[in-house]
Amino acid sequence: MLIPLILAGGTGSRLWPLSRQLNPKQFLALTDAHLTMLQQTASRLKGLNIGAPVVICNEEHRFLAAEQMRLAGEGGAQIILEPMGRNTAPAIALAALQAVAGGEDGMLLVLAADHLIGDAAAFRDRVSQALPLAEAGKLVTFGIVPGKAETGYGYIQKGAALDPGGFVVERFVEKPDYATAQNYLESGDYLWNSGMFLFKAGRYLEELERFRPDILEACRTALKGAAKDLHFTRVDQGAFAACPEESVDYAVMEKTSSAAVVPMDAGWSDIGSWSALWEVSTKDESGNAVSGDVIQQDSSGCLLRADHRLVATVGVEDLVVVETKDAVLVAHKERVQDVKKVVSEIEADGRHEHLSHREVYRPWGVYDSIDNGHRYQVKRITVKPGAKLSVQMHHHRAEHWIVVSGTAKVTNGEETYLVTENQSTYIPIGQVHALENPGVVDLDLIEVQSGSYLGEDDIVRLEDKYGRVGTAGPI
Repeated sequence: MLIPLILAGGTGSRLWPLSRQLNPKQFLALTDAHLTMLQQTASRLKGLNIGAPVVICNEEHRFLAAEQMRLAGEGGAQIILEPMGRNTAPAIALAALQAVAGGEDGMLLVLAADHLIGDAAAFRDRVSQALPLAEAGKLVTFGIVPGKAETGYGYIQKGAALDPGGFVVERFVEKPDYATAQNYLESGDYLWNSGMFLFKAGRYLEELERFRPDILEACRTALKGAAKDLHFTRVDQGAFAACPEESVDYAVMEKTSSAAVVPMDAGWSDIGSWSALWEVSTKDESGNAVSGDVIQQDSSGCLLRADHRLVATVGVEDLVVVETKDAVLVAHKERVQDVKKVVSEIEADGRHEHLSHREVYRPWGVYDSIDNGHRYQVKRITVKPGAKLSVQMHHHRAEHWIVVSGTAKVTNGEETYLVTENQSTYIPIGQVHALENPGVVDLDLIEVQSGSYLGEDDIVRLEDKYGRVGTAGPI
């Protein structure tokens, strides 16, 4: 039985302003109107003999990952939380150690949460074909059959043929220049490095111990100190912080003599930029990939995305225009790799647009920061049925709640009462309070904050059903 290991870390800064640090591309519906990249990764496994998936993600994305896996029908997924990113070799080591803890040597299928596979049946066929090689002790990677000379990917050179349908890995090659990539394409001996793997957990740990015992030891220590919290496994923060940061390619795959590659031609893309998304998107007769409320006149070869407002273009070519509630990106398709420079400048300026959207998702629902100014802030808050915000208090702000729809159960100091549509309530500064949706439909309300300081870190949590007691941060 396969254990799918879905690596869901990363920030996807090249897809700003849609992808943000607190809601990166793996949690966005980029190529499907209904499924996020993570959910698509889980759904394409159907038809394989698999166990419960293991998802590895950042601490700050834990509730996004859990909710999206639940909606994908994978509520039993195990979620391992990394307190900080340490690249793929340690992440895989954590899952491999967990897989062998019960005395069985599980078969890990390592996948990135943010890749597109256009042909899921071909993907499953290649995985099935690779199984005998992995059973025989090979560390299998999947090489994408290249369709063009691509300078943005690493390459794998095929060596001697292996039965069934695989090859010895002759060597891994870093991203080449265009002339070299063209030579690779014409030779037929090279495949794109996909970052997908299949191997026994025990074999991976053997090779990691051989080549990078420091990484393995740090991960063992981090997992020994792990704590269970709801759906999550929290590894020991101090031990994991001491772990070296290394990719699985550098740590193991480029060093082992057991590396094998199975070619895969399944419509793969890593959606690593806006131009990559344009390439895989449906286009109109002028070559425009259009999403949302868009009017285009005499425009061609563009990616035009409007999430909240009308976007109109006239007489432009090969542009990327992406509109969100709080930011608009206009870039030439040939320069989209430089979007990450914009993100770096936003961060350096002390702004917040790289961190999150106006809409911020929480385990209990979502809030949208509608307006703010000197000593006030306005939010629209949606609380899911049965959900409850933490019991908390604020040192610097008061809050006024107006219910738009649904019913709120409010704790306000020693009192607990219901507030229904078109009613309101007031929470003074320093008052212990909580908000709950006791109904079966969403609770929508407007929150008006006022005070000398309105930062999200002015929260003292006293009780929380989502395990956030004692932490300061967003509601």
